[in-house]
Amino acid sequence: MDLGLTGRTAVVLGTGGGIGRGIAEALAAEGALVASADRNLQAAKETAAALGGTAAPFVVELGDRESERTLIDEVQRDLGPVDILVNNTGGPPSTTATEVPVDTWRDYFESMVASVIHLSDLVLPGMRRRGWGRLITSTSSGVVVPIPLLGISNTLRSALLGWSKTVAREVGPDGVTSNVVIPGRIASQSAIDRDVLRAQQQDRTVEEVQKDYLVRIPARRYGTPREYGDAVAFLASARAGYINGTMLRVDGGMIESVF
Repeated sequence: MDLGLTGRTAVVLGTGGGIGRGIAEALAAEGALVASADRNLQAAKETAAALGGTAAPFVVELGDRESERTLIDEVQRDLGPVDILVNNTGGPPSTTATEVPVDTWRDYFESMVASVIHLSDLVLPGMRRRGWGRLITSTSSGVVVPIPLLGISNTLRSALLGWSKTVAREVGPDGVTSNVVIPGRIASQSAIDRDVLRAQQQDRTVEEVQKDYLVRIPARRYGTPREYGDAVAFLASARAGYINGTMLRVDGGMIESVF
């Protein structure tokens, strides 16, 4: 199936590794011109180099409005108008939902929510003018079933659901879609590192910790970053033009809810 992405310019955030890199790989494989963006420029360069001539590296500090504006200006100068924006932001540390300093909430709101809204506002006018565009926001399974001790993540990522759905209704008439993707257990390095840390804390083996997750996943395995990326690539494609304002779970059946 031709996804119709050849020559489309895609900005992907957080491409230094894991899910972001998997998304960049999938879009590049379909012929998109990928702006590999990360706060770590060297990591962005490594991803871009691995993708070959269809990608270029860019640095961005989410939460810094000037850095966000510079990213979009440089991408449009070097690769062309942005057709696809994949909002893949880093997550906060483990916390409860109570007794967290207000300044901590504010800092993560700026980097996880306000940055997504700002970057989208920078590219949406051009998408609407051209009659084609894709906004795709990666969140967490915690927006469906809140994850214990991830109070900040559950709360702020959930805010992006309401925003994305509202945007979808506003931009749909102009040929632009806005969707959310929800990962389950994806075998990124950060996920493996968390398994290792949990194993150390519980004086167990990593295999024992991972077994706790695997019994809850009907697929009985972790997903790969590229599998997640392939799902994003489809939502970004011309074939997904009638998918708008929805949530796509890439979780192997893990999330235990119908809605």
